[in-house]
Amino acid sequence: MFAKAFRVKSNTVIKGSDRRKLRTDISAAFPSLSVQELNELIPNKEELNIVKIYAHKGDAVTLYVLHKNPIFFQLEKQLFPTVYTLWRCPAMLPAFTTWPPVLQKLSGGADLMLPGVVVSNSGLPEVHQGDCCAVTLVMNRAPVAVGTAAVSSTEMRKSGMKGKGVNILHAYMDQLWAFGDKTHPPVIPVTNSPAQVEGESEGEECEEKDGSESAVVETSCQSMQELRLDEHEVLKEEQLLEDKEGEDTDGEEHDSRSPQEQMDELLLQCFLHALKTKVKKSDLPLLTSTFLSKHMVSCCPRGKQLDIKKSSYKKLSKFLLCMQRDHSLVQVKELSKGVESIVEVDWRNPELCSFSTPEDCEPEKESEGCGACELPYQPPEITQLYGVTARLEPLFQDAQKKKGTPLKASEVRNIITDYVKKNELVHETNKNYVNINPTLCDCLLEKSEYHEVETLKWDDLFSRTLTRMQACHEVLFPGQPPVVKKGQMEPIDITVASRGSNKKVTVIKNLEAFGLDPAVVADTLQRQVQASCVLNESPGAKNRVLVQIQGNQVQHVGKLLLDRYQIPRKYVQGLDKAPKPGKKK
Repeated sequence: MFAKAFRVKSNTVIKGSDRRKLRTDISAAFPSLSVQELNELIPNKEELNIVKIYAHKGDAVTLYVLHKNPIFFQLEKQLFPTVYTLWRCPAMLPAFTTWPPVLQKLSGGADLMLPGVVVSNSGLPEVHQGDCCAVTLVMNRAPVAVGTAAVSSTEMRKSGMKGKGVNILHAYMDQLWAFGDKTHPPVIPVTNSPAQVEGESEGEECEEKDGSESAVVETSCQSMQELRLDEHEVLKEEQLLEDKEGEDTDGEEHDSRSPQEQMDELLLQCFLHALKTKVKKSDLPLLTSTFLSKHMVSCCPRGKQLDIKKSSYKKLSKFLLCMQRDHSLVQVKELSKGVESIVEVDWRNPELCSFSTPEDCEPEKESEGCGACELPYQPPEITQLYGVTARLEPLFQDAQKKKGTPLKASEVRNIITDYVKKNELVHETNKNYVNINPTLCDCLLEKSEYHEVETLKWDDLFSRTLTRMQACHEVLFPGQPPVVKKGQMEPIDITVASRGSNKKVTVIKNLEAFGLDPAVVADTLQRQVQASCVLNESPGAKNRVLVQIQGNQVQHVGKLLLDRYQIPRKYVQGLDKAPKPGKKK
């Protein structure tokens, strides 16, 4: 499941109630854990994060992260421990043993097959189909993989140890392991030496016990060393990629400050940078919201994201009040009711004069600009089509168009015109009318009109034909073959919902139909409006995601879709829900 890179949807600190619920769920799912082990895994006062991700195949997974290491992951409401947890509690799950060379296959996404299972003298662990179980290597009890039993232990014995044994979900050296601190498995000695169930007699075991044990240990150590060498090469490649993205992982590891303190420092840095390089005297008075969205956000260093809600200030007004009261950098006034503006800046302030512009801010603009030039978004071309139905099939027989064939309106018009002329149905005295023959009567007239309507106008003839055809549409993305789908093109839907007492959220759905990545749209909106933005699964729609942003942001969403992404207005639904001028959002 984690053989390829996954996408992080959100990363939040766990609440007290959720921490207690997690502790209860873990205790119920893994009764072998002692109270002391449970307290070590889920401590009361240490920071524990909930990270929601999407695996490369689209599965929604929830991670629980402690000390930067994922300790549990939840898939389809079932909890599974990671290898980091199993190294601390190796007896937590029933374990199957295999040979070290198999580990490389498991890390690449393969499942554990029964012929590769090494059975100890005590036999196979007793499991039922679907039970959570671990995989260990010979001569080491430290688990290297986690999964579910493909069949029960009884079925394994009946099959003669053939077929699939364990469906692997997570393994040492996969992307979930790489999400943590990338430590290696400890060496935990086993009490019983493994022996193959078939092909060995008791006499051979007694004579060759010492020799086989030493050979197994040497093989295990040598294979683990080779795997670690290979893994170092993978880590080097990952570090190069991270450097390109501007992630300073070493700095994060050695930074002992809390995330809140780091965000406070980032806010102050962006504030001073914006004042020194972006704001001029002629810009004053300057709306505080404009100062944040246009100036401070653009000064954020590469690889970091400015989020005032993660700081100790929580609100921009409190931060600016601190800058005014404690630092004497700016003066903020409420020029109109509820609207604050920066009216004065102390350009001679020693703190502002001594501030030096960071070097990692300018390259970000260049890289973003280059990326935008290389891969600009282009909206799809959407064409309305009409499918031939069984009732209208006789009209299209001469044109060799069978049932279900999609046609453009102009093609339908030409085919109907040719049919009328070929059958000489144009009215003799008035060319604007068409005589109705039996075929047109069956295809286009209602039963009540059979004996009343003898002629139809051309426009009426075409409109009746189109309304009785199956609605279809063609979507053409640049550089891709066209895709024809039944029904009308579903628009992007923008709705405003209430959460809690008087809180509103803006929900956007169906972005994927227009080739838009919901994660990119959410990130763009979050930067523009500086409000919390999350992705949720769309109920009743497979592989569809909803974008939810705090507050009534319909106006900003509409501007982004219509102006930046050039989506036609008729395919954006809900723009009328924007807040009216003079009213609270």
